[in-house]
Amino acid sequence: MSDKSNGLHGREGQEDLHVSLPLEAFKAALPYLVALLLIALAGYWLIDPAPPKKIVVSISKQDGNYQAYASLYGVLLQQDGVTLEIRESDGPVQSLAELRKEDADVDMALMPGGVANLESTVGLVSLGSLYYEPLWIFHRAKHKVESLSELMGKRIAVGRPGSGSHILSGMLLDAAGVTAENSKLLEVGDEEAADALRQGLVDVIFLSGVPTTPLILDVAAMPGVNLADLSEAEAFSRQFNFLHHLVLPKGALSLKSNIPPHEIHMLAPTVTLVARESMHQALVYLVLKVISRVHGGAGMLQQAREFPSDKDADFEMSSQAAHFYESGPPFLDRYLPFWAATFVNRVLIILLPLAALAIPLSRTAPALYAWLVKSRIYKLYGELRFLEMQLRNAQQDELPGFRKELDAIENKVNNLKLPVAFSSHLYELRSHIGLVRARL
Repeated sequence: MSDKSNGLHGREGQEDLHVSLPLEAFKAALPYLVALLLIALAGYWLIDPAPPKKIVVSISKQDGNYQAYASLYGVLLQQDGVTLEIRESDGPVQSLAELRKEDADVDMALMPGGVANLESTVGLVSLGSLYYEPLWIFHRAKHKVESLSELMGKRIAVGRPGSGSHILSGMLLDAAGVTAENSKLLEVGDEEAADALRQGLVDVIFLSGVPTTPLILDVAAMPGVNLADLSEAEAFSRQFNFLHHLVLPKGALSLKSNIPPHEIHMLAPTVTLVARESMHQALVYLVLKVISRVHGGAGMLQQAREFPSDKDADFEMSSQAAHFYESGPPFLDRYLPFWAATFVNRVLIILLPLAALAIPLSRTAPALYAWLVKSRIYKLYGELRFLEMQLRNAQQDELPGFRKELDAIENKVNNLKLPVAFSSHLYELRSHIGLVRARL
């Protein structure tokens, strides 16, 4: 083959050098890329599953405030593509029982303080206290009632079984020495208890609710009905750590009618949003943002930004909630929509360990790349070496056939596309072909 032909093929090889480099690089990187992709896909779905698009909350069907708040949560959650399903229960005790069932699909429950003392709280966490829910003690006594022990011997409506007022009244009356043996305790509550007080069928009723609850306002306006002003409220709050000593201002329920006519010392647990410990942390942060919007304002018994908070003493605070109340929402959640922030967080969880894995792997890629390129040259060297060994014992009539084989090898070399860095190997191979041709 002429030098002109060799030069032509050499120029063609040079023109194709830039074409072969990406292909060889891709071949070298392909095993690593496939491995990293498989690891990333497996991690994306297994290490940090996508958050569900539905949350189930259990609330007491008798409590209008719980229903109103849950409905508002649902509206705000829907803005981020999450549906809130509201499950009604017969009271907080049943809500807690549903939340504790392993096979139940309830994720959260609104829970008044004190209920957790009756059940195990293992596997449950608090997402924060939402607001005060005072215990209202209305009576028909003509004198001022300052101590629960003064209720001994009275007819007392302690609330429906399973309700928050029933649980709290039982604890407080028992601590004050008021029992079924020395008093008449009637398990009626809400409207039924209010009607009984109006008709004079009971002397005292226990109700739970916020100051704006219509039933509370109606009972407070009844002629001859007064609120117990507990001088021992502070002592009760020390003995029962889930209770708070509050002071209801004069005229707080009605400035026009001056109800109450003086300050009232009362007791109040907080309503807590309780969740399963296994609840997806992305949904936890979303719920925390929602309840902060709903309960962050000021009220009759609370300051602005006092709630939601970690006031709850019944349940262990969720680690995400504790971080949220201390430092605010996660960085990405402050600037991205919920699902975008969730996606980025999941990707980062996968990419960070993959980056640590990719660094050592990338060090072996150049060696593998060089081996792939050189292997193409070594293959032709093998063919040339085999031909050279055959020439040692070749007969004169066999030489034309060997020349054709050598021409075929040279043609392969001329058509071989290699990166510039490996050109020296190509020229060495061509020189060796020339040496073998000289023997022919």
